[in-house]
Amino acid sequence: MVDQNQVKLIAFYLPQYHPIPENDEWWGKGFTEWTNVSKAKPLFPGHYQPHLPADLGFYDLRLPEAREAQAELARAYGIYGFCYYHYWFNGKRLLERPFNEVLASGKPDFPFCLCWANENWTRVWDGQNKHILMEQKYCEEDDREHIRSLIETFKDSRYIKIDGKPIFLIYRSSNLPNPLQTTSIWREEARKMGIEDLFLCRVEGFNDENKSLVKQGFDAAIEFQPQWKPLLNKTKIWRLGRKLRIWDKVYRENFIFDYAATVEKMLQKPIPSHKYFRCVTPMWDNSARRKDNALILKNSSPDVYEYWLKKVIEQGAASNPEENIVFINAWNEWAEGNHLEPCQKWGRAYLEATLRAVNSTSKIQKNTLEK
Repeated sequence: MVDQNQVKLIAFYLPQYHPIPENDEWWGKGFTEWTNVSKAKPLFPGHYQPHLPADLGFYDLRLPEAREAQAELARAYGIYGFCYYHYWFNGKRLLERPFNEVLASGKPDFPFCLCWANENWTRVWDGQNKHILMEQKYCEEDDREHIRSLIETFKDSRYIKIDGKPIFLIYRSSNLPNPLQTTSIWREEARKMGIEDLFLCRVEGFNDENKSLVKQGFDAAIEFQPQWKPLLNKTKIWRLGRKLRIWDKVYRENFIFDYAATVEKMLQKPIPSHKYFRCVTPMWDNSARRKDNALILKNSSPDVYEYWLKKVIEQGAASNPEENIVFINAWNEWAEGNHLEPCQKWGRAYLEATLRAVNSTSKIQKNTLEK
């Protein structure tokens, strides 16, 4: 087991593994994330597809046994908690059943926080304004209603806090018309309902990096991986895509990057001056969701992932010694080829690498503190 006092690993968690009426209407009866996962095909020699689950199988998140098994596995391999994606559209929630049942039942007894996935729900899976199925609309009253709906969640004993403040993530703060107004309203409403303050975090992986954290009302930023923008500029990405594109009857152009080279690129990124929590990804391949323009990190491996995680934990200990938190993207993004959960190719190798990284860096931090 891991000494949880040294580093807290929080894994992003996707709840889309159960049918809902909206997905039945938009994608076909019985659709879940497994629908895309199971139909994926390799696009080139050596391409790892499909990603198929091993130990936990094709689970249904309506089952408490499935949720308990996930938490037990995560805890055993050094994961401190889950960050559940939270879908709110002006009072309408989607995919809420698994988390609602976690909240109501008190099980699993495993730390958690929420990330508001404030993108439009579209047919192209990237939040862009094409073929909108469910639109985000922002206004002051909705800001108030939204945060009020979460107060009891924030008061749960399992909810992850910093300095006693519940952590709440915003996936795309750049989509907010007035971030400072929204964050101010949230803090005001939280105080009215008995929460002294919130610890608000914006996720950085889009167009937020050059905007003042303080002026937007956020306490910290969270790196989101993979980050495609720092790899190459748009011109170079296009040239690489043309060079590596693969044509057949179905699949056309895809953008392919080497995992190890990407890791080195991410480790060379300058650390922002504001409070910043690092992130790693074990692998990435969203071709299961796309017929073309997929983004793929090839040649990912548990060893390189372990190296990346170790480095990021050490960097976090140096920059945020009081609250060394590292995010992992993700626990179970199977259709993005991005998961710590065991698969048929790697088994528990990525989980084992996670535990080794945490334990090895915990020893380093302990020795440093004792000197």
